Amino acid sequence: MIDYKALMVQAQKAREKSYSPYSHFRVGAALLTKSGKVFTGCNIENAGYSATNCAERTAIFKAVSEGEREFEALAIIGGKEGETADFCAPCGVCRQVISEFCGNDFKIVLGNEEKFEIYKLGDLLPFSLTNKDLN
Repeated sequence: MIDYKALMVQAQKAREKSYSPYSHFRVGAALLTKSGKVFTGCNIENAGYSATNCAERTAIFKAVSEGEREFEALAIIGGKEGETADFCAPCGVCRQVISEFCGNDFKIVLGNEEKFEIYKLGDLLPFSLTNKDLN
């Protein structure tokens, strides 16, 4: 059984490390692997905006770089400095990266530590580009 609240707490802790001097919108993510490990990430901005990396991708890239390829759930929390948004969904690029490693039933947890909703990747990205499309 996945402890989604604990995953949201870890996402919030990761959010505190956000480097967001331009947007002042801080995001944290916590990725639970099937082996039980949790990899966290925060958004890291850059003056050249296209060089910015989202919290979700930071967590996924950390996990993959450590040899993990199978994931259970991803919690995301964000908002302007000093606030927590009720809902902070992953951007389109992050959704596509998630789909590289996760199926349509993969769980994405959005909200905050006290109130959150659980979504399936297939609902957030119904027509993802997959390796099957490249054959």
